[in-house]
Amino acid sequence: MARIFVRSIESGDYGLEAERERIKKAPRVIKASQRPWDAGPGHWNKDMVVPATSPTQTIFIHVEDFAPGARSQKHGHQNEAMFYILEGKGHEIHDGKRYDWEAGDVVIVNNDCVHQHFNDDPQHPARAVVIKSKPLYMFLNLLNQRTVENRPKEETGYRPPDHAPDKA
Repeated sequence: MARIFVRSIESGDYGLEAERERIKKAPRVIKASQRPWDAGPGHWNKDMVVPATSPTQTIFIHVEDFAPGARSQKHGHQNEAMFYILEGKGHEIHDGKRYDWEAGDVVIVNNDCVHQHFNDDPQHPARAVVIKSKPLYMFLNLLNQRTVENRPKEETGYRPPDHAPDKA
């Protein structure tokens, strides 16, 4: 499923009053249990606050869950990102430099940084909340984003604890 990072601005019912009404109707509490996990098999993602369904058009928030010993893709983007580590212990590689983290830490990914996330615990998962201003950067046409190395595709057997059962 394609993600919407910036809602279109169209003629017709788009205007200040229409936008105010949309914002008033938007949910103020987003239930994680109602959001699906995507990706896998070692690095999972759950979109929480996105322009398509929330009152904001400037912030993007998602949860990342890493299987024991897993890693993300190696990638870069123009926007900054902040990771609040909920559980686990691991490290980042940012432009070739290592940064260790554990539950309770905040990791800052700077603009234009090529980076990758690693769960260092071979027995336990790691989870983080990611907050970024990606929609604002995209609106400003700051679109430079690239995957340098894809995430591993090998099945790990791990699913986030609140992952819906796989369909047979």
